[in-house]
Amino acid sequence: MSKENSKTVLITGSSTGIGRETALYFQKQGWNVSATMRTPSKENILTKLENTIVPKLDVTDTKSIQSAIDETIHKFGKIDVIINNAGYGLIGPFEGASPEQIKKQYDTNVFGVMNVIRSILPHYRKNKTGIIVNVASMGGRLTFPYYSLYHGTKWAVEGFSESLKFELEPIGIKVKIIEPGAIKTDFYERSNE
Repeated sequence: MSKENSKTVLITGSSTGIGRETALYFQKQGWNVSATMRTPSKENILTKLENTIVPKLDVTDTKSIQSAIDETIHKFGKIDVIINNAGYGLIGPFEGASPEQIKKQYDTNVFGVMNVIRSILPHYRKNKTGIIVNVASMGGRLTFPYYSLYHGTKWAVEGFSESLKFELEPIGIKVKIIEPGAIKTDFYERSNE
């Protein structure tokens, strides 16, 4: 049962790393938490927490996004904050990356963010309020060798977010960017070097 008058956050990519820690943090602060992930059947900690649900959500699948949003609103009444955290880093020489790897990197890190935002906007517009937090990276401000595809996605998220802020601010919707540095997490995939 959700706490009355609590705020609700939906977080993508909550199975590990930043997403998991963010879900735990918000839950400890008394928020209702929708800790989404691609394979909730593997989760055994977040599913046991009060005021926390673990819907299936794959940012590359618009049906799963809408289903997770609908489930969260049904359970908690509304969504106040969306945290677009799902993503990964494809590292290695650009030349070695296959077309499938390149597409997957952009589908997840860029179009996934856009898919989630497009799905939550009608709810936010109806409520005339809402916060979108896009987890970019310091890699959206500076670059390192062998991270060209990852950097490309994070620079895209930065530019998209900064412009979107101006579009949505007049209707009461805020857009924020978080730019973490290096974090120990199971986050990287290597190109076909």
